[in-house]
Amino acid sequence: MKPELSVVIPVYNEEAGLAKLFERLYPALDTLAARGVSYEVVFVNDGSRDNTPALLADQYRLRPDVTRVVLFNGNYGQHMAILAGFEATRGEIIVTLDADLQNPPEEIGALVDKMREGYDYVGSIRRKRQDSAWRTYASKAMNRFREKITRIKITDQGNMLRAYGRNVINLINQCSEVNTFVPALAYTFARKPTEITVEHEERSAGESKYSLYSLIRLNFDLMTGFSIMPLQWFSMLGMVLSVLSGGLVLLLLIRRFALGAEAEGLFTLFAIAFFLMGVILFGIGLLGEYVGRIYQQVRGRPRYVVQTILEQSNPDLPEVN
Repeated sequence: MKPELSVVIPVYNEEAGLAKLFERLYPALDTLAARGVSYEVVFVNDGSRDNTPALLADQYRLRPDVTRVVLFNGNYGQHMAILAGFEATRGEIIVTLDADLQNPPEEIGALVDKMREGYDYVGSIRRKRQDSAWRTYASKAMNRFREKITRIKITDQGNMLRAYGRNVINLINQCSEVNTFVPALAYTFARKPTEITVEHEERSAGESKYSLYSLIRLNFDLMTGFSIMPLQWFSMLGMVLSVLSGGLVLLLLIRRFALGAEAEGLFTLFAIAFFLMGVILFGIGLLGEYVGRIYQQVRGRPRYVVQTILEQSNPDLPEVN
């Protein structure tokens, strides 16, 4: 029988914290099961290089009735792991959860209750973030900037504890985007989205897999994947700079004939030229982001490769080391 709830958890090098995750996740879900919510847990191993695959396989053997494990043959990124988990799910309500326990598994019930009110997408807002100060402020600034560009209203875009209806998941599974941001993609498909406030805890073990560069890349993917407004802004900026440059040339010609040759403004011209070159280079880089996305998409390569799936319907399972 198909479960009502599917919990998708992408995992990458989390061997230090998996035991604590199992200790809290399954009791929380068993509590929901006592209320009549049947469930399954879909772990997606994103090419971990530590003992994570073996720990996931052990947990599958302990709870094969509610546990499924998707094993990638390499590292494809968190959002690709989530998309693979979506394709493997069978539930009507799908919840995504990080493996680091910063989002308590006990909050899953609150999302399920909200979904049962008729919503098809439930985001979450961390009540009190336990991240470093720079990461918190940078995330809030990027949230505001992203909302102005994409018109996608996600209060806390970095929080992956979210619930999706089957109708939204089916539409996401039809997409073949190489680079995407799952919560934003779901928001565009949802008929009745909402958000709730949830608790947030410190990471149970290990370190965050998102570096500053990864966060910048993620936001580039988000903005270029859901809006062409940055290109439109640079088109308008180019027109304004062309008008200003023409005015500057006219002013310099008038000064040349009225006051004669002068060398005092040479460094000012250098500063203006360097500023304009910087703007041009940034614009070329922005255009390159869009072209790069097109290049990756038209190659038609698989977004990820699944090595095997540990589930009850697969009796001949290989050993996982």
